[in-house]
Amino acid sequence: MTTGQILLYTGVMAGTTYLVRVLPMLLCRKKVTNRFARSFLYYVPYAVLSAMTFPAIFFSTANRISALCGLAMAVPLALSKRSLTVVALFACLTVLAVEWVQAIRIF
Repeated sequence: MTTGQILLYTGVMAGTTYLVRVLPMLLCRKKVTNRFARSFLYYVPYAVLSAMTFPAIFFSTANRISALCGLAMAVPLALSKRSLTVVALFACLTVLAVEWVQAIRIF
């Protein structure tokens, strides 16, 4: 791939992401008053974050058992309104402990 191609591809992607962010501001100048549309737009960030996070949870560890254990630790902590730092720390420690136990059992 040449430098020109890389710059072209980068420019096309920059233009695409810019248009996606600017077009709603240009097309929707008034406040959205439709209840359904407001409700839909309220939940879009949560849905997108979930769609990006859940696949990463299952494929970021050595195996799915440790990923499920980390998820099982994180969900109750998050639902009990713990801070993001606490939830992430305990989920990571759970994954680490499960993977250590599995490594000991293998050898």
